[in-house]
Amino acid sequence: MMAGLWTPLCDLLGIDVPILCAGMGSVAGADLVAAISNAGGFGVLGVSGASPESVRSRIDSARALTSRPIGVNVIIDEDGWAVSAEDRELVRSEVMSAIEAQVAAVVLFWGDPAPYVELAREGGVKLLVQVGSLEEAEAAAAAGVDAVIAQGVEAGGHVRGTTSTWELLPAVVAAVSPLPVLASGGIGDGEGIARAIALGAQGVSLGTRFVASDESKAHPEYKRRIVESRAKDTVYTEDLYDISWPGAPTRTLRNRTYDEWETAGHPPPGERPGEGTIVGTLRMPSGETYDVPRYAGAGSPLSSFEGDLEYPAMWAGESVEAVNDIKPAGEIVRRLAQDASAALGAPARS
Repeated sequence: MMAGLWTPLCDLLGIDVPILCAGMGSVAGADLVAAISNAGGFGVLGVSGASPESVRSRIDSARALTSRPIGVNVIIDEDGWAVSAEDRELVRSEVMSAIEAQVAAVVLFWGDPAPYVELAREGGVKLLVQVGSLEEAEAAAAAGVDAVIAQGVEAGGHVRGTTSTWELLPAVVAAVSPLPVLASGGIGDGEGIARAIALGAQGVSLGTRFVASDESKAHPEYKRRIVESRAKDTVYTEDLYDISWPGAPTRTLRNRTYDEWETAGHPPPGERPGEGTIVGTLRMPSGETYDVPRYAGAGSPLSSFEGDLEYPAMWAGESVEAVNDIKPAGEIVRRLAQDASAALGAPARS
């Protein structure tokens, strides 16, 4: 355990340090999740859109590499991608599959967690939900979740938050205390973790920092661009990458898709440059191959991506400013914990 970095969240999840990996779809596969959990953090598998069989398979793959606690992330957006009864049933089946597999926690995002609270409680699984506003946090607390993750607008990928992490976090902590609150968005180093804990957070959920890890399934060029980018190289858009997930704002690295759309005067969906074209193909871990349309709102360029990397979305938060290398995920966790402990005035010890 790292002295000075323990919080009650560690006991809640059975972990050593309160550092979570965001469930970044296929980027956060078994290798990455296991490496983070083995280092004392909490690895979270992304399973949204996966069949119950695939959910169980991904959990089994991670458990073959670690005996430590792991989590599963499910997106429950009933107003966006999960609009049909079939999609909603898929979401429920994903949650149930994770509960039945007895993961340590299910992490929900983009929607009302209330229908899943009792299911998780009966299954002995903790339920966390990522929120983007004070009102959403208060509703989640009232519903009975075990912890909330406050996501600021600095976050990469799909962005629920509309205000800065550093404004939202203390407001949420004050509103839902003593319920554990984690911070997400714009945090990529130990100093950022320490700042969040000083503001009342019991942990952090990091995405961008772990994309740039050895075990991440992200394309090598994607990792390289994260390392070389700065906060100003990320762009927040409300409806640019909306195919397959409408209505979800995103933060990505600036690329040719963005530049051509900006040059065209920010036209709305249906009128954007090159809309309807395929920018590459992606082979999933299951072996299936998918065409990647321009403006796709789901998926990331994995190492198996073939095509022009100037066009697919490379999800990244403003924390790229603090990400300067690609390292093993376990080493990243240990370094983050050590640096956060030092920043909090409590030297780390093994």
